[in-house]
Amino acid sequence: MGSTPPYRDPSLPVPERVEDLLGRMTLPEKVGQMLQLNAKHGVRHLVDDLHAGSILHAAPERVREAAELTGRTRLGIPLLVAEDCIHGHSFWEGATIYPTQLGLAASWDPELLERVARATAVEVAATGIHWTFSPVLCIARDLRWGRVSETFGEDPYLIGELASAMVRGYQGDGLGDPTAILACAKHFAGYSETQGGRDASEADLSRRKLRSWFLPPFERVAREGCRTFMLGYQSMDGVPVTVNDWLLNDVLRGEWGYTGTLVTDWDNVGRMVWEQRVFADHAQAAAAAVRAGNDMVMTTPQFFEGAQEAVARGMLEETEIDAAVRRVLTLKFELGLFENPRHPDTARQRAVIGSAAHAELNLEAARRSLVLLANDGTLPLAGGFRPDSEGRAAAPAGSAPRTVAVVGPNADDAQTQLGDWAGSSGQADWLPDGHPRHMIRTVLDGFREHAPADWTVTYARGADILTVGPDPEGAFFPDGQPRPDVVLPAAPDPALIAEAVEAARAADHVVAVVGDRVELIGEGKSTATLELVGAQIALLDALAATGKPLVVVVISAKPLVLPPSALGAAAIVHAANPGMLGGRAVAELLLGLIEPTGRLPISYARHAGQQPTYYNQVRGQHGTRYADLTQSPAFAFGEGLSYTTVEYADLEVRTPEVGPGDTVLARVTVSNTGSRPALETVQVYISDRVTSATWAEKELKTYRQVRLAPGESREVAIELPAAACTLVDAKGNRVVEPGGFELLVGPSSREEALLRADFTVKG
Repeated sequence: MGSTPPYRDPSLPVPERVEDLLGRMTLPEKVGQMLQLNAKHGVRHLVDDLHAGSILHAAPERVREAAELTGRTRLGIPLLVAEDCIHGHSFWEGATIYPTQLGLAASWDPELLERVARATAVEVAATGIHWTFSPVLCIARDLRWGRVSETFGEDPYLIGELASAMVRGYQGDGLGDPTAILACAKHFAGYSETQGGRDASEADLSRRKLRSWFLPPFERVAREGCRTFMLGYQSMDGVPVTVNDWLLNDVLRGEWGYTGTLVTDWDNVGRMVWEQRVFADHAQAAAAAVRAGNDMVMTTPQFFEGAQEAVARGMLEETEIDAAVRRVLTLKFELGLFENPRHPDTARQRAVIGSAAHAELNLEAARRSLVLLANDGTLPLAGGFRPDSEGRAAAPAGSAPRTVAVVGPNADDAQTQLGDWAGSSGQADWLPDGHPRHMIRTVLDGFREHAPADWTVTYARGADILTVGPDPEGAFFPDGQPRPDVVLPAAPDPALIAEAVEAARAADHVVAVVGDRVELIGEGKSTATLELVGAQIALLDALAATGKPLVVVVISAKPLVLPPSALGAAAIVHAANPGMLGGRAVAELLLGLIEPTGRLPISYARHAGQQPTYYNQVRGQHGTRYADLTQSPAFAFGEGLSYTTVEYADLEVRTPEVGPGDTVLARVTVSNTGSRPALETVQVYISDRVTSATWAEKELKTYRQVRLAPGESREVAIELPAAACTLVDAKGNRVVEPGGFELLVGPSSREEALLRADFTVKG
């Protein structure tokens, strides 16, 4: 009986185990370890014939089958099982689905996001999955792009804060923790800088622009230990990111010293052949991808033969493949998969998936994701803010019963409330009907369950958003992937609108829930416009004409352009896609059971032609408006109202002159001048007065969240390292330039909302 090979000995150092195993592997086995393949149509061929190192999109029963198959292979190398667990365990029936990243970002609360990611990891790990493709660090600058909901919004600093928190939550106390899963920072880098909002188009980004805004969040999580990075789809300056040697080797692995694992996005290597057409065949593409530093190739099965052919033709050295395989094997050893493959655990699943504790966290996240954008005093509807013993709002004493008409296509659409990457969003076929309806609370559910007991809640859909039809270019892309259906806006239905108007006229308050649907969001689903699709504008116009107090709730994947009938409403609430319990949270907010605390992580445009509308734009254009329209957004980054009034006063910089290594110290007084409590997000921006290269007018540098009781004033201390007051100069170096700065403090990025004080950085 032979002795145990060294790679099977857990007492040996990981590098020694990796080298022993690598030395036993054939070239096909090595190439197979670099493959991450789609398990949608089965796993036997992937394991037995292609020696796959990883699988994704595996239905639950196939995860267990794949584990059994790999256990019978010659070397018994375990699989890395991956899934898009973006805001919860997306495609596991009964899992907890939280608000989307854009919704979570409205909380501006890293600690909350870390808890959400930790809870997600606990559920994911119980199902035999080791790796989530989250968080997304893309900067959303063109709202027409289909993937805005997957981002944390438009600001690099806020993205870095929130992404780092999610990485910590996913990876837990280290990969040895059985509830830890691999985090994946994506899409490295610049993928979101689209042309015309079109997904995966050439990103017109200079290296200086990348260093200025797009790379800093990635650099932060790379240095903080995010174990994997996923590459973007796009090309820059004619070079696909997949083979961008400067970005992957000079910057990521060189300057930042990153030793983690790189995975391509879906068929990136194949796309260089059939779509971007920069290589003639898969051998050329495989050789270039390996040389650029890619470790795992997602869903390009042709890489298996292509890489071997590249070695045979002398285009690629086997030692170059070894470098990638080392990093893949290192992950597997550090996760402890050779000793504990972390197979699905049904008992553990029953204990943690969809648990009461996770539902409670989900409700907290949903509440914090909501942003009150406008309010003429109509809200809160029920006045009081304490629930009774049944969780219902307690109407003011002596008040008469009221009727609330809840209308609109998203008022009772459970799956749409969850958004993309959730059950019925189309990426997985084993949950065709989405997540269990009983776990979801729509806005209509929320009002029925939490309005005062003597109030009447009525409902009318009022409008449809869309239908779909086949893409005239064909059912499939050249690589065999299905093309998404084409959206066909729904025409106004006079009967539906009449029903809604009748309900509104009979009500004291009207809550109209509008927005978009999953057919309008996601990969390959960018939109040419930002207006409400289908019959929704007609519905809002008709409701506004009734003269009844109208509250508009926008449940959507991104900020949409609102018509005058919505902008003139009594109140407007931004709800992103608020997750399973988002409808309850919306009802609680409107009734006054909770306080509005969210702040926009992204700006709302007034018109699609304003794109881009992000706040930190570079100085230098002629004028400040279009000839026919202002450039000011409808709602700006950082904005959000409370049910009270908060005033800022007495901003003072206590260190008016600092060196580059010093800290800027300041203070500001924040006062709650109303009658309800507030959680105020005190935002701190800086403006560099004169710069050696063009730069943003202002940038968020830090913030603090402060709880204020009614009538309370607090002096808020501000500490900002002068080292954060940087720009990227014309040579591409990030520096602190001496000279005069302004410290800007207030409740949002709006110029008129900010207090200003000067300080100087000495040379």
